[in-house]
Amino acid sequence: MLTVKEISEITGISRRTLHYYDSIDLLKPTKVTEKGYRLYDKVALNRLRTILMYRELRFSLKDIKRILDNPNFDSNKALVEQIKLLELQKRHIEEIISLAHQIQIEGGGNMDLKVFNNEEFNNYADEVKERWGNTNQCKEYEQKNKNRSKQELENIQDKFMSIFAELGALKHLLVEDEKVQEKIKALQKFITDNYYNCTNETLNGLGQMYVNDERFKKNIDKAGGDGTAKFVSQAISVYCSK
Repeated sequence: MLTVKEISEITGISRRTLHYYDSIDLLKPTKVTEKGYRLYDKVALNRLRTILMYRELRFSLKDIKRILDNPNFDSNKALVEQIKLLELQKRHIEEIISLAHQIQIEGGGNMDLKVFNNEEFNNYADEVKERWGNTNQCKEYEQKNKNRSKQELENIQDKFMSIFAELGALKHLLVEDEKVQEKIKALQKFITDNYYNCTNETLNGLGQMYVNDERFKKNIDKAGGDGTAKFVSQAISVYCSK
């Protein structure tokens, strides 16, 4: 794992910025030592990489957080979008550089200002923000969290992870077992009560994310033991197919 100092030296991000990311829940450290040192593992560093990529594309921290907190966020699909945006940005910069060289050679008479129009990039960036950041679930989640204190948010998160711990204790049963399916039903209700309306379609998407997203997989397995994320995902699939 890397410390704040090491990340700062590698990326050029200031320690203050990393502390700020922690305070707004954009990038939480994996572990905080007894002496107060923040440590970041591979999962956290992957999230940081995604954050930095969006920052290079001039996305606001608010938009980035909304995107990454989207329960349907797919890092592979997002990377494809980021590459396209970077290519659009590269082409735009190259056109401006070409104009600058032309002015340098021919003088300042060139008034072709359309090169500064970056509409294609802006339109596609807006599509990305809309696709990942403005879902009904995100809006509902933000609305419910608006008046919650930090302690309330932590309590909700603890209760949420305790459900995975309880599911982990049922791994000796078949995923079709009534006890397992009742616990999946309780998971769905908890998400609806505390985060956003969790339809079967939404729950099924979450189930896939629990095994495909390393950050979620690691936290769920930590709560319920190795294999819990896979077990929960399979149980959700059965539950949603009924």
